[in-house]
Amino acid sequence: MHLRGTFCPTKHAVNHWRERAKAGRPVDGRLINTSSSSGLFGNVGQANYGAAKAGIANFTIVAALELARYGVTSNAVWPGAISRLTERLIPGGEEGQRHPMDPHYIAPVVAWLGSPASKDVTGRLIGLRGGEITIAEGWEHGPSAVSDGRWTAEELSEVVPALVARARANTTMVVGRAPGRS
Repeated sequence: MHLRGTFCPTKHAVNHWRERAKAGRPVDGRLINTSSSSGLFGNVGQANYGAAKAGIANFTIVAALELARYGVTSNAVWPGAISRLTERLIPGGEEGQRHPMDPHYIAPVVAWLGSPASKDVTGRLIGLRGGEITIAEGWEHGPSAVSDGRWTAEELSEVVPALVARARANTTMVVGRAPGRS
């Protein structure tokens, strides 16, 4: 439902923007999606949710590439905030004061992404957690090896573990950073 719920309204908005552009009328559109750290970095017990949110993240990036010609930007936020479900699980905040992860921190960034000021920012995933804003850097090539021909299973038993040993560690769910990286 998460991915389909993102795709369906986007399809209608894109049809509107495309028709407007074809008619020679200016388009200054914004597509703002919601992903999750579960989709970007993984989280135990959330395979289906994480897969959908990862799909939304990639959908956002591809939409940015496809919609630029119409004058539309496409970005996503991955908010980290307390909710009624998590407020007892996430410590912080003193009596009578906003919790450091209160959702009110998210709205200004989303509003900015919807404004003309954000016209040059597209294809980005923006993490929000309290007063912190993070720009995800996405998947990138790590260590590699090349064969002159087809790899054999015996070769792979040596090559792949050696590549994994040279690669950065995977990120962790909560903070989205590789261990030892700040």
